[in-house]
Amino acid sequence: MIGFVVVSHSEPLAVAAVDLAMQMIHGDAPPVRVAAGADGGFGTDAVAIAAAIDELAEIDGVLILTDLGSAVLSSELALELRESTQPVRISGGPFVEGATAGIVRAATGGTLDEVAAEAAGALAAKQPHGEEPRGEEPPRGDAPAPDASGAGAPAPEASPTGDVVERDVTVVNPVGLHSRPASVIVKAASGWGTVPTVTDLTNGKGPAPANSMIALLALGATKDHVLRLRAEGPDAAAAVDALAALIEDGFGET
Repeated sequence: MIGFVVVSHSEPLAVAAVDLAMQMIHGDAPPVRVAAGADGGFGTDAVAIAAAIDELAEIDGVLILTDLGSAVLSSELALELRESTQPVRISGGPFVEGATAGIVRAATGGTLDEVAAEAAGALAAKQPHGEEPRGEEPPRGDAPAPDASGAGAPAPEASPTGDVVERDVTVVNPVGLHSRPASVIVKAASGWGTVPTVTDLTNGKGPAPANSMIALLALGATKDHVLRLRAEGPDAAAAVDALAALIEDGFGET
């Protein structure tokens, strides 16, 4: 599993961002360390960041999330100070949205590349009319993350069996596909040998990979929108049925 070091000039801000992200987790949460504040006040400390990275030495990789530019500088210095050797990236994505998107993706078993891309593309859900996120910087660290287009999640691979299942369902919960339902779909979509996609037939957006919270939010699906679920492979029918049941039940919000 991928872990996180949350770097902020303010410890209360970092703790609040992590708390918000954890509200979206259904099941086991990825390990998170907070390295925030300096000398009991505001600021960042490269030594503390390096120590937080080293606490996660036994996991598959670490994504560092930062709030301001100087937090990035401290994180870059921490990479020189750390003693551990696991892969580490510094995300260029937004602090709060990136933390939520990245932590949700990590909880479903995403790789460091996938988690970093999800965090980097986290502003996609806030862009009107499908605009691309603006003003982002590429992740820093041991290696660049892959392009975050499509909200950072890979499209499903073609099925060698040719099995394709599609089903149209209507959003019934009053608020539509907001953050909590999107995170529920991500969790449900992670248990299959295929990655289902979701297309909003009402507004024409999609397809979005069902294992990407940001891609799902970017659909802008609200009450009474019709969603097309699609999956390929031997698990296609079961995966589509599972997602359809969640949507038709209103995610427990009706």
